[in-house]
Amino acid sequence: QVQLVESGGGLVQAGGSLRLSCAASRSIFNGNTMAWYRQAPGKQRELVAGITSGGSANYGDSLKGRFTISRANVRSAVYLQIDNLKPEDTAVYYCAAATSLGQLVWGQGTQVTVSS
Repeated sequence: QVQLVESGGGLVQAGGSLRLSCAASRSIFNGNTMAWYRQAPGKQRELVAGITSGGSANYGDSLKGRFTISRANVRSAVYLQIDNLKPEDTAVYYCAAATSLGQLVWGQGTQVTVSS
């Protein structure tokens, strides 16, 4: 069964850091670009960062600098390090896999709440 399971979210004070993890089933992970998206209340889901199977990363507009995406191919896992968290980073963060068929497969999301 195809699965993406996120973890690592929580409540953190502004200025703090979090590391989100996404455990993927091998069938959806191998060879595919993996990504993190986020959706804040009342806003559209937006791309935070993506990383190809070869490790090339790209970031959403204005998000580069505080966000770092990485992947561990041997673990079928992808990570998102967020530093210097701001209240506007409060959102549900979703892991996604971009398949060769052009589909996005989503995890269930993990809540990140940043207090000021």
